[in-house]
Amino acid sequence: MASENAQKAEQPQQPSLLVQTVEDVGRSAISKVEELGSLVTLGFDVARWGVRRPFRWINLFSQLDFVGVGSVFIVLLTGLFTGMVFAHQSSRAFEMFDAESLVGPTVALVLTRELAPVFSALMVTMRAGSAMCTELGTMRVTEQVDALETMAVNPIQYLLVPRVLAGLFMVPILTLLFDTSGILGAYVVSVGTKGVSAGTFIARTQQWLDAVDVYEGLIKGAVFGLAVTLVCCFKGFNASGGAKGVGKATTEAMVSSALTIFILDFIVGVLLH
Repeated sequence: MASENAQKAEQPQQPSLLVQTVEDVGRSAISKVEELGSLVTLGFDVARWGVRRPFRWINLFSQLDFVGVGSVFIVLLTGLFTGMVFAHQSSRAFEMFDAESLVGPTVALVLTRELAPVFSALMVTMRAGSAMCTELGTMRVTEQVDALETMAVNPIQYLLVPRVLAGLFMVPILTLLFDTSGILGAYVVSVGTKGVSAGTFIARTQQWLDAVDVYEGLIKGAVFGLAVTLVCCFKGFNASGGAKGVGKATTEAMVSSALTIFILDFIVGVLLH
């Protein structure tokens, strides 16, 4: 009996469910903080290598074409139907107050300040960001990144800098295209189906829409483009575990990029006001 009690005393006690939960949450939080620190460090490395020679213009223009020109159609189409839907829904509300003339400026303000930069960044994330992450992840797991280092080519300068700069420059331009397409869609619905005068739509929009509203959307677009491409490049650049690891990195990049857009939208909006 004494020996059995001694053996039971020597056996380690299993931690309780509460302790395990707290430890898991703590480990997850520490992992996220470490990942955020690595992302910020990578951002500084990209900025440092972006101003050092040699400047790889061919790579930059290739990424500008891929991120910007390749996303024009989907951004224009998304903007057109976003403006049409928003005009249709808002006109139903304004009809209750006999204020249909406010549909134009309402849609224009919402598009330029919020919807255009957010939706444009999301389109770039789904189309270009996923491709960036998958391409870089494949290069990492197939040791192509290591081959660049062997040839004395810095992979951050060669692979990441053109992609991040493309996001920084092209998302604001896509935001402008989204603004134009969205306002055009609102014009078609308001004037064509809701009976609003074309002159009233244009005059009210010019009256309430200021250049500051457009600039705010462009600033947000630049911030979102920088953040999205940096997150996608970070996830792909640090992928591991073969094809499965690349797929996991791409999924994480999409989720992280979308959350980053919405978080930065609030932060930048507060700072600008």
